[in-house]
Amino acid sequence: MDSLNGISMFVTVAETRSFTKAGAQLGVSSSAVGKGIARMEERLAVRLFHRSTRSITLTAEGALFLERCRRILSEVEAAEAELSELSGKPGGRLRVSAPQLTGLVMPTLTGFMRRYPDVVLEIDLSERMVDIIEEGFDAVIRTGTHHDSRLASRRIGACPQVVVASPAYLARHGTPAHPRELARHHCLLHKFAATGRIERWPFKLAADEPEPQLNERMTCGTLEAITYALLQGEGIAFLPTFIIEDELKDGRLQVILADHIEQTVTFSLLWPASRYASPKLRVFIDYVVQNLRI
Repeated sequence: MDSLNGISMFVTVAETRSFTKAGAQLGVSSSAVGKGIARMEERLAVRLFHRSTRSITLTAEGALFLERCRRILSEVEAAEAELSELSGKPGGRLRVSAPQLTGLVMPTLTGFMRRYPDVVLEIDLSERMVDIIEEGFDAVIRTGTHHDSRLASRRIGACPQVVVASPAYLARHGTPAHPRELARHHCLLHKFAATGRIERWPFKLAADEPEPQLNERMTCGTLEAITYALLQGEGIAFLPTFIIEDELKDGRLQVILADHIEQTVTFSLLWPASRYASPKLRVFIDYVVQNLRI
């Protein structure tokens, strides 16, 4: 148990980057934390942290050790939860990251909260590509394909992506009949927050046909903001249909260039691969896969 306590202390210091904050979380003094880390470094014969008067940062060895320690603590938590599962409901804190698509993910997450009131969700909604293992997330919802041997995954669903504009915009500027005509239109472009790269509009082109030029009117990292600009008649955008389902049905937006583009976006749920998943994670995985409608 002393080793587990030391591991827990090390992880807390690594996450808070402060002996004082770690001590406050653990209910001990900062000096006790410092001495505990020093003893661990002496026992391991390796330095885990770079220390200065202003900051504490992980060494390369410390970063490697952190990943292992998080797995150890996760396994311990899962084992304890499995032993108590027969006498209680899934409970505890669950850290979740998802795209910044409030209208899509929040109905499912709040539904999960009602179904499992003993599970406390810590939700990170952002376009940032989080490191699930390094940042200590229990599960993330992501788009696209993923190849990481450290992670397990389940497919949630998929939906088409389309080029759209409002009738008001098309009445003022005309409807493009070919992607090359977008050079004279107002294009509302999505920028990936993690890379700063503009999302490509994957038109079907002949082998010798050049990539169409998109006349940039606006770039934005959130699809909901692009949808708002679309509805104000500010331009043309490329979006997944789940975001604009209602607007397409009631005619506030309409699909254009449908014969020139064919793209599907896939959603998956990913979590750290381990032999045992805690009860709270298992019920979360099942609930999201069954209830998140793409």
